Amino acid sequence: MARGYVVRIITDDDATIARHLEDLSVPTLALSMVHLTGDPSWIRGPIRPLGSYINEVQGFLPPEDQATVRAQALAAIVEFRDGPQVLPPPPDPELVREMMAFLVAGDVPDEYVPLLLEELELDGVDRRQVPFPPEATAEARADFPVVVVGAGMSGLLAGIRLGQAGVPYTIVEKNPRAGGTWHENRYPGCRVDVGNHFYCYSFEPDDHWTEFFARQPELQAYFERTAERHGVIDHIRFDTEVVGARWDEASARWSVTVRAAGSGPDGAEEVLDAAALVSAVGQLNRPKLPDLPGRDSFAGLAMHSAQWVDGTDLTGKRVAVVGTGASAFQIVPTVAADTEHLTVFQRSAPWMFPNPHYHDAVGPGVPWAIRNLPSYGRWYRFLLFWPACDGGLEAMRIDPDYPHPERAISEVNDAAREVFTAWMAEQVGDDAELLAKVVPDYVCLGKRTLQDNGSWLAALTRPDVELVTDAIAEVVPEGIVDATGRLHELDVIIWATGFQANRYLWPMEIVGRDGRVLAEQWGEEPTALLGVTVPGFPNLFCLYGPGTNSASGGSIIFLAECQVRYLMGCVARLVAAGPGAALEVTQDAHDAYNERLQAELATMVWSHPSIRHSWFRNDAGKIFVLTPWRMVDYWAWTREPDPAHYELSRAVP
Repeated sequence: MARGYVVRIITDDDATIARHLEDLSVPTLALSMVHLTGDPSWIRGPIRPLGSYINEVQGFLPPEDQATVRAQALAAIVEFRDGPQVLPPPPDPELVREMMAFLVAGDVPDEYVPLLLEELELDGVDRRQVPFPPEATAEARADFPVVVVGAGMSGLLAGIRLGQAGVPYTIVEKNPRAGGTWHENRYPGCRVDVGNHFYCYSFEPDDHWTEFFARQPELQAYFERTAERHGVIDHIRFDTEVVGARWDEASARWSVTVRAAGSGPDGAEEVLDAAALVSAVGQLNRPKLPDLPGRDSFAGLAMHSAQWVDGTDLTGKRVAVVGTGASAFQIVPTVAADTEHLTVFQRSAPWMFPNPHYHDAVGPGVPWAIRNLPSYGRWYRFLLFWPACDGGLEAMRIDPDYPHPERAISEVNDAAREVFTAWMAEQVGDDAELLAKVVPDYVCLGKRTLQDNGSWLAALTRPDVELVTDAIAEVVPEGIVDATGRLHELDVIIWATGFQANRYLWPMEIVGRDGRVLAEQWGEEPTALLGVTVPGFPNLFCLYGPGTNSASGGSIIFLAECQVRYLMGCVARLVAAGPGAALEVTQDAHDAYNERLQAELATMVWSHPSIRHSWFRNDAGKIFVLTPWRMVDYWAWTREPDPAHYELSRAVP
C-alpha cells in the first residue's frame, strides 16, 4: 500500500468544521461527500461545475451555489462525526468514472481513464512500482549496483524505486544537500509554478504546504523529508561530482569516476563500479552567463540567479536584473521595494497569463480536509492535473491555414493572445510606452508562458524601477553600458540568464561502446529514445533527458514518474538476464522515434519563425529539449520498455 492521505476520526465542533469548509474547493468537496455518505446524488443534482481551467478550483460555480454545497456538506459531516464514523463501501468503477466527468465538467475520454485511475490511487495502491520477474532473485539484484548522478527530484525518485526493488544504488550529488534545483535556486521569490498538491510524487502526497505555489524552502524540505522517509539519504554521496564514466565491454559495467566537488582537476579521484548508470542531472542545472565584453570587470557583486550569495542584502542598492524569464519574473517583484533603484534589462518580453492565486496562502481548512475527509486530497490533485494535462496542447499547434500567421498560429491561439494582452494593458493603464515594451513581438505561447498575479507589472510601474530594452554593449567596473552608450551605475548585477539547456550531462565525459564519447555523438543535437536511452551507450538511462521538457502544461514530476517506471522496467529485465547483461536501444528504434519527434515539433508553436531568442532552441535554431506529445501518449509509451526497441547482449571477456 502506498502512503496516502490518512483519514482521522473527526472531533471538531460545528463552527470549526464550517470555517474549514470555506477554504475548500467545492467541486472536490462534493466528491468527498460521495465517499463519506455513499450517496451519488451529490454529483447528480443541479449544482455542477461549469467548466475546467488551470488553477480554477471552484469550477466557475457562483458564490450562492458554493454556499449551498458547503451547508449541505456541513450537515453530512456533522452526522458522520456524531455516528460510528464508518465509511460506506468505496464507489464502484462506473461511479468513479462519473465522478471524474463531474469534476472536469465534461466527458473523460476512454484512453485517459487508466492514467487517471493510476493518478488517483483511490485504493491506496501505488501501481507505478515495477514488479520484478521471479528470475530476478535477491542475489541477482544485490549484484546489480546502480549509480545515479544527481539528488534532485528525479534522482531521489530513482533511489526510492531502486530501494523498493531491493537493487543497491549510490546517488552522487555535487551539492551538500538534496533537492537539486530547489537547493540551488535560493533567490528571493523563488517558487514553483505548478500547484503543490500536484507538484509532488503521486505516492507521497503532502498536506504541509503553506502556499498553493510553494516557495523554495518548503519545496526542498518536501524532497528531503521524502528522501528520509524512504531511506534514500543514506545512499547519497554529497559534495561529490561525477567527472566521467566509461563502459567496459568485457564486464558490461560502467566505471564512474568521481571526486570532491570544487576540488578542481587535480582533486583526488575515485572509481565506482556500476551495472547501470542513471543520469538525473536535469536540463536546468548548469548556469549560463552571457558572453559580454568586460563581464568579469564589474567592481560590485555579480551573481547568477542560481548561484545566489546567501546573506545578500539589496537594501538601498542600485541593482540590475538581466533577463525577464521565469527567475527574473519572481526576483523583480520581490526585491523592487528594497532597492534604491532597480534596472531590468529585457531582450525579449515574456507572455504571461492571469493567476490571481499565485501567491495565496493555504487556509487551515485544506490540510484539515486532506486529513479528515475521505479522498479529498486525491480528488483535489486530480482537479489540478486534468486541465494542466493535455488541454492546452491544441492552442500550441500551428494551423497552416490560419490567415494571420504574423500574429498567431490558430484561432484559439489568437484568442489567448487577446486575453493575455488585455491582462497586461489593464495593469499598465495609460503608459503606452511601457505597454509597447511588455507585449511580446512573437506569437503567444511560443516560449515559456509565465503566471502572473499582477506583481510583475506592478513592480515595473514603480518610479524606482526601469525596464531597459536596449541591448547591453559591455560591462564596466561601474556597471552596465547599453547599446545607446548610456552607463547604468550599479552596486549589484543579477544574471537571470538561464542555463545550458542543450548541453546534457555536461561537463561529464561519458564514453560508451567502441569508445564513443556522448558529447561528441550529440553535439548540439542531443537525442534519446523517449528521452531515456541512447544507441552506443548500454545500461545508460537519462531522466529528464533530451526531448522531455514540457512547455504545454502538466508537471515534470509526472513525467519523471513515467521515466523512472520505464527505467525500472529496463533494470528488471537486466537483472533477470543475469551477470554481464547489457541492454542497448537499437539505432533504428532511436532514429524512428526522433524522426517522429522532430516532425511533431515542427507543427508546434515553439518552431514559429517569429521566435528569435529561446532557450528551447540550440544555436542553429533547432529544438531538442521539448516534448510535443500528449501526456497520455507518453504515459502509455513508458509503462514498460518494448523489447523490440532493444538488443540484449552478454559481456564479451
